[in-house]
Amino acid sequence: MFDVSIVIVSWNTRELVRQCLASLPQGCGRLTREILVVDNASSDGTPEMVQTEFPDVVLIRNQANLGFAKANNLGVRSARGKYVCLINSDVNVPAGCIEKMFDYMEGEDAVGLLGPKMLSGEGVPSPSCMQRPTLFITFINALGLSGLFQRAGLHMKNFHRVTSQDVDVLNGWFWMARRRALDNVGLLDEQFFMYGEDIDWCDRFWGAGWRVVYFPQAAAIHYGAASSARAPIRFYIEMHRANLQYWKRHHGALSQAAYLSIVILHHVCRVLGYGAVYALYPPRRSDVSIKISRSAACLRWLFGAPLEQQPAVA
Repeated sequence: MFDVSIVIVSWNTRELVRQCLASLPQGCGRLTREILVVDNASSDGTPEMVQTEFPDVVLIRNQANLGFAKANNLGVRSARGKYVCLINSDVNVPAGCIEKMFDYMEGEDAVGLLGPKMLSGEGVPSPSCMQRPTLFITFINALGLSGLFQRAGLHMKNFHRVTSQDVDVLNGWFWMARRRALDNVGLLDEQFFMYGEDIDWCDRFWGAGWRVVYFPQAAAIHYGAASSARAPIRFYIEMHRANLQYWKRHHGALSQAAYLSIVILHHVCRVLGYGAVYALYPPRRSDVSIKISRSAACLRWLFGAPLEQQPAVA
């Protein structure tokens, strides 16, 4: 058995995958490791690059884009490590990062899922934890009032980033999961094509009695938006679809109706608010036009307009 198995899902992010794989030996340090790349039918030469430049990596080539959860699950099923790391393809792992996470998990038997501190490409700490979504949080965010209720913000922008802490949700950019906990909790829910699976999975870890912990003593660089930048409106709708899917799974009909109403309110407020900015402040038009377009597109979808084919997932 390896100390850690590292699973990376890729889709047309060859250079980012190359950088990620190159960073892993220093990130693992003394640990024994296996690395698995699950490629979602890339057309940019990603799998060929992995085979040529990283021959020790286990490559799983899908014939179609299976989505984030299903592709990761394929890797996890093949993994033989005591701990399993699910790492996005656009992550660079600094020296000792995974080693520090391993040592912490070895000393904390109750921790089932661990996440490091997220750094932007410029090295700035970024939010990587969330509170469990509630109607109150969703409502104040819809009205743009989250700044007045800092502790209620869904993304914990003011989260204390110095000491390790239990959190409701670790965002799905970099996880270390204990194998025993995985066997208990189960794999990612493959009904989530992309987004939402992190909230659902963390809920299930907590429900099974495992702690979910943010661990800032280890940090990694997340460049972000490797796929979503190519289709921002489509990915924005996918995020909302996943959130609605999560809500339907974990809440009753009345709560679902309330949540849907708040989401509609959110986008009506954005269209009206950003529309006013667009009309009154011409220098900001390029900045707000995409926000108007994505909220308008989301409203059309919420009221029944069909989605295009599913987007690709890195």
